[in-house]
Parts: sequence; C-alpha cells; structure tokens
Amino acid sequence: MTPAEFLSDPIAETAQDLRDRQEPFAFATIVRTNGTTAAKPGAKAIIGADGAILHGFLGGGCTRGAVRRAALAAIESGGPKLISVAPEEHLAEQGKAAGEEEAGVLYARNGCPSRGTVDIFIEPCLPMPELVVLGGSPVAEALCQLAPQFHWSVAGEISSAVPARLRVIVVATQGQGDMDALTAALQAGTEHVFFVGSAKKYAALSAKLVAAGQEEGRVAAVHAPAGLNIGAVTPEEIALSILASLVQIRRAPVPRGEDRP
Repeated sequence: MTPAEFLSDPIAETAQDLRDRQEPFAFATIVRTNGTTAAKPGAKAIIGADGAILHGFLGGGCTRGAVRRAALAAIESGGPKLISVAPEEHLAEQGKAAGEEEAGVLYARNGCPSRGTVDIFIEPCLPMPELVVLGGSPVAEALCQLAPQFHWSVAGEISSAVPARLRVIVVATQGQGDMDALTAALQAGTEHVFFVGSAKKYAALSAKLVAAGQEEGRVAAVHAPAGLNIGAVTPEEIALSILASLVQIRRAPVPRGEDRP
C-alpha cells in the first residue's frame, strides 16, 4: 500500500476494490502548481484502466485529457509518468511543445482561461501476475517457495477467475501426469507455458499432443526446456532459471495494445 492510500479512506477503499477484482489502475498526485489552478499540490485521484477518474479530484477539464493519456500510458508500460500541463506560451518559453517528453517529463497544453500550470505524478498499480505450478516435483516445490519473492502469486491449479493475460503456467510434473498437465495448460489460453524437462522429451510429448488434437502452433510455443540456460542442476537452480526467464518476459518492452504477464 502506498502512502497516498493512507491519506484518504475512500481512495484506499477504491484501490482495494480494484485490486480484489484484479483490475489495473493508477494513482495520480498533483505535486506542483503555478498560477491559478482548481486543484492544489497534494490533491489525489485514482484513474481506472479506461482512463476515467474513479475517485478524487485533479481540477477541471483542462487537465483531464492529459491525465487520461498519461495514465493509460503508465498502465500500459508499467512505469510511472510525470506530466506538466501548462499554457502553450509557457511551454514555448521553455522550448517545449505539447506531446513532447524530455528527462522523464511529458508536456501537455492547458487551454483553460485560468492559464495555470499543473505537474502531476502518475503511478500505475498493476495486478500481481499469477504463476500456476502444475506438479509436485522438487522443482515445483522450489519454484513455489521462490516465486513470491519475485512478486508472483502462486497457485497449484488453473482458475478461470484469473485473466489468462495475467497468468504463466509451469508444468513441473516430471513424469507424473505430463500429458494431462500440458493439455490443461494449452487449453487455458495462457500465452506463456513452460515445461520442465528435456527438449527430447518434450518433442515426444509434442507429437502426442498434436495427435490428440492440440493446436500445433500452441504446442510449438511452449518453453521447453523451461528456464534460461544457466547450467542449472539442482531443483533450486532450475527454479531460479525459470524465474530468470519470467523476469526477462515481464520486463521486456511491450508493443502498444498488448498485455504483459
């Protein structure tokens, strides 16, 4: 929970409700104003995944468009945004233009008669992604112990309550129900599925999966063997290699309009 949530019970309640529903949102805080502005430093709001202000106050319509665009960009990228909404002549004095971003500041035009300047910090709050670990092998146990330290919620079964885009599945059955677990993972609609086992073993399983009616493209997209090649030997090292691969996927740049696990 961030400091902003402690300052307003309604904001905290709204944030918790969004978290419970696994919906992304953003906190917006006015950090500086200059001239006449409707809202003052310290004013806060929660911005929904569609860019709408769900609770709080940041001023009139002069800032809403800029806040909406910046909030959507922050939610999409997973990184914070600092926007400065100022009259066009003030931007020109600084050698800036609306839509320009420099040194971490995104500039936007304020066309309201008040002619004030408002700087707003926007911090995205994204649902914690879920790591589904299928199997009771030593690698599965090690993965379940390590994953929460890397900010993954861990589950032992696939639930329809969690959106597929927020889920990664690791099949660590290691000979105990491989086909059933892989079939369930492929049918879950999750983009990233990992298989703990050799490439040779997965090649044999792949043929069986395709023969059983699984889509060939999805079968081929499974990460097998799971994890980055770090020379892992022990179950703990293999689990670490898988988590390293998950970090790589999670931190990779996301093309506009796509989702990140």
